[in-house]
Amino acid sequence: MDTSLTDDVRGSKGASSLSFIKSHFRDYGMLLSLLAIMLFFQFMTNGTLLKPLNLTNLILQNSYIVIMALGMLLVIVAGHIDLSVGSVVGFVGGLAAVLMVRYGFHFVPTIIICLIVGGLIGAAQGYWVAYFHVPSFIVTLAGMLVFKGLTLALLGGMSVGPFPPTFQKLSSGFIPDLFGMEAFNLTSLFLGAACVVVMIYFSLRSRNNQLRHGVETTPFTLFAAKNALLALLILAFCYQLATYRGLPNVLVIMFLLIALYAFVTNRTVIGRRIYALGGNEKAARLSGIKTERLTFLAFVNMGVLAGLAGLIFAARLNTATPKAGLGFELDVIAACFIGGASASGGVGKVTGAVIGAMVMGVMNNGMSILGVGIDYQQVIKGLVLLAAVSIDVYNKKK
Repeated sequence: MDTSLTDDVRGSKGASSLSFIKSHFRDYGMLLSLLAIMLFFQFMTNGTLLKPLNLTNLILQNSYIVIMALGMLLVIVAGHIDLSVGSVVGFVGGLAAVLMVRYGFHFVPTIIICLIVGGLIGAAQGYWVAYFHVPSFIVTLAGMLVFKGLTLALLGGMSVGPFPPTFQKLSSGFIPDLFGMEAFNLTSLFLGAACVVVMIYFSLRSRNNQLRHGVETTPFTLFAAKNALLALLILAFCYQLATYRGLPNVLVIMFLLIALYAFVTNRTVIGRRIYALGGNEKAARLSGIKTERLTFLAFVNMGVLAGLAGLIFAARLNTATPKAGLGFELDVIAACFIGGASASGGVGKVTGAVIGAMVMGVMNNGMSILGVGIDYQQVIKGLVLLAAVSIDVYNKKK
């Protein structure tokens, strides 16, 4: 049977594209908000926001927030919170500095050690939350204080650096151009085009599976418009970066992690069980799900990603400081809630967390370009977070 005819039949039974957007406001609202915020600051900054150099800075400034938002999303979906991630970032960065700068460790074993330490920190906190049922707010608040103190002790209250050039490339390096062009990185544009092809393929595959099983799906017009817009944005983004130095190494790391976590949350048993845990822990336990182990693993995962973010942040600054990571936990948690995660658990998407992180990043960057003071920046970010959570509560009441 012709697929387009099938779509027309199903579309006549379902709602229009507009009503579909209204019923799925959580999925589309923040993407539209991000585009509106970017257009606003692009206009207000006379085009500075989307210049290649500023786009690169935007990626480097927010890479560690996006990476931690992926782990925080799973923690929040499971019905918990982690206030210690900023302190863990500072501690892991300090550990990397001590190993490489003071003791001369190679950067590869240093990275492995730091990621293991991050996982152990997550495991220690997750154990108290999962098996002793101590509220995660209390456990991670204690962790925040503990690792702030340990960072000060580890660094002796001083900044330690610089790092070896090879380690700095983790954050400041770029994908080389395989075609040897000097003024334009053609490899970056080809990678962007490849991402578009893969995205469209999996989108079509997912849509066909939904139609085959009779599941409500996006109207074809809206589906085509959304994918066309995303493809255009990706290609334009990669083209802009190609005119500067190409794709940063950290962007590739972010993309791979986003794809991995999107797959885990949407396509795996453990992903569905985490959502069941956050939706109703008692029901999940009665259905045979090992809720304690899931909670434990969510915190271990958060610790590893916080460790990775600490390495990237330290590589970008080229030094480890006792105040590194200060306030990061607020930006990460805000990114998840702005992106549609529910404060009561069980709801949230990887794409939403990434969009929420980019909303925070674009606002920070745009306000800095406009010369808005840090005091008013904090006020505006707080109001945006409050508005996002209020919308979530309002939608639940409806």
